[in-house]
Amino acid sequence: MANATTAAIERMVEAGAGIKNDRWIRHMAREHGMIEPFVDRQVREGVISYGVSSYGYDLRVADEYKIFTNIHNTIVDPKQFDPASFVDFRGDVCVIPPNSFALARTYEYLRIPRGVMTVCVGKSTYARCGIILNVTPLEPEWEGYATLEISNTTPLPAKIYSNEGICQLLFFGAAEPCEISYGDKRGKYQGQIDVTPPRI
Repeated sequence: MANATTAAIERMVEAGAGIKNDRWIRHMAREHGMIEPFVDRQVREGVISYGVSSYGYDLRVADEYKIFTNIHNTIVDPKQFDPASFVDFRGDVCVIPPNSFALARTYEYLRIPRGVMTVCVGKSTYARCGIILNVTPLEPEWEGYATLEISNTTPLPAKIYSNEGICQLLFFGAAEPCEISYGDKRGKYQGQIDVTPPRI
């Protein structure tokens, strides 16, 4: 029975197109190191949930942050971003000022397979508090700790809980592999370890 199950999962891996389910996510995490560390269930008791879900994986936010500050009154320029615009913070709870944002990173290290594209969406627990998360799609063969942009859209300070759930990653299989992956072109955010500000 185990061999039949493994063979079925291998067929799913090769089949390609469509959103990937919990069985595929578990297989890719355990056998190919797609998510490290990996939690093969939903952890919910007393925390903002994280771990594998039916058709995705709820990622945690690590305890490292870069909180945006306007004390220098500089212009926000994605081509020449001033690193002095951030205050580094490490701790169990990060407080984001009103109408501001922070950069953080995932607790998990990710390795995206070649035939897969991911989309990341914020968790509803934070969204219902006016805290919005943005992560650009993680492209085929990208790897690293994903940098997260967490916006506090409210007029009040907002708490972010380190080492708890922050967003859900959805995995979409392509009908066929791409010609050039993120790994092939050696993208500027490949293999990032720290919270990474904008680069050109």
